[in-house]
Amino acid sequence: MTWPMLFGVMSLMSFQLVDSAFIGQLGILPLAAQGFTLPMQMLVIGLQVGLGIATTALISRVLGTNDHHRARQLGGVVVIIGDLGIMALCAAIWFGRHQLLWLLGAPPNVFAVIDSYWPVWLASAWCGSMVYFAYSICRANGNTLLPGIMMVITSVLNIGLDPLFMFTFNMGINGAAWATIVSFSIGMLVVFPLLIKRQWLSFDWRGLAVYKAVKELIHIMAPAMLSQLLPPVSAILATKLVAGFGAATVAAWALGSRLEFFSLVVVLALTMSMPPMVGRMLGRKDIASIEALIMIAVRFVLVWQIAIAAVLFVSAQPLTQLLTSDVSVQHILMIHLVRVPISLGALGICMLMVSICNAMGLPMRALLISALRLFVCYLPVLWIGAHFAGLPGLFTGAMLGNIAAGLCAWVFYRQGLVNIRNKYRVTSMA
Repeated sequence: MTWPMLFGVMSLMSFQLVDSAFIGQLGILPLAAQGFTLPMQMLVIGLQVGLGIATTALISRVLGTNDHHRARQLGGVVVIIGDLGIMALCAAIWFGRHQLLWLLGAPPNVFAVIDSYWPVWLASAWCGSMVYFAYSICRANGNTLLPGIMMVITSVLNIGLDPLFMFTFNMGINGAAWATIVSFSIGMLVVFPLLIKRQWLSFDWRGLAVYKAVKELIHIMAPAMLSQLLPPVSAILATKLVAGFGAATVAAWALGSRLEFFSLVVVLALTMSMPPMVGRMLGRKDIASIEALIMIAVRFVLVWQIAIAAVLFVSAQPLTQLLTSDVSVQHILMIHLVRVPISLGALGICMLMVSICNAMGLPMRALLISALRLFVCYLPVLWIGAHFAGLPGLFTGAMLGNIAAGLCAWVFYRQGLVNIRNKYRVTSMA
């Protein structure tokens, strides 16, 4: 179930990079507009992913009890809530755009670009969210192949349409958003009919306690949304700390972070493929199988990330020369590549445990793991390392912070598993 998500995630990352590259050719103002759009995009993605996590957790658990009719009804509830929620958020962003730009410190000459760009971008954000909700329903029903294939197709289509809309039709930055609208709309026209045909989606809610269903979704969605919004805040604070060492360090940190993201792509795919499996097992009250599945995943992540770290360590010098021609940036990036990657296995476990806790109906525990990882294990250790050992200490702090986060996440997951086991034991006795 993981490999289709792997290709899907990689294709999404690729089209976003290509989008940025094309926009970079348009000049400073479009680039600035994209920069001020990113925080708003994180808000939309936070709501989108939060509901997606709740969808996978709740529907897969219902399917574990073999209640396929209720699972179909919940799919319809998710689509309507997602539609209304994203539309409301997009409307709030649009009507409050000037106040938001003022708070972000945008220069006056960016306002006109934003006024032209954001209506199209907000429409593309809505399209992306709707197709994401469809993918979440697929994953909840145990199908990762369809969303994986569609992610690749829509991403390739987006990359192909970008230059057409941006340069041939002379739409500039608006063309990038139009390319996204067209590609994701095609995705919706393919996926939603298939959801209805496969009986994974229904808008006939007779016999469904709609209020209770919405309450269950929000119970998981709200903490998951907060969990999605914590990393950007942490990234801002980490960048502020790194900036104290100069522009070369910021450049090396950014390059190293991109490499980390790509090296963790398998873990990201696992965080999408495992929750529906865990949810179904939980619905069957098969706690032993959940524990066994997670142990397999943890062992795999550790071995895989150690292998990735070894490759990065061996290829550090040619890789740094390939990524940058600046000697000072190369030197700093080398320090990054020989220290931080060895800790990415622990970071991968932390990411996995957040996903698993959401799937097990423990959203507050998942949120706590995310908060502890960033604001107790990572940022303080990063500051201590930088304060007492300078630049090498900064990267050593990042390594130790990731390892501490992995250990904390594992402890909290084990405690949560004990609670789940006790809860279902009490239920079965009753």
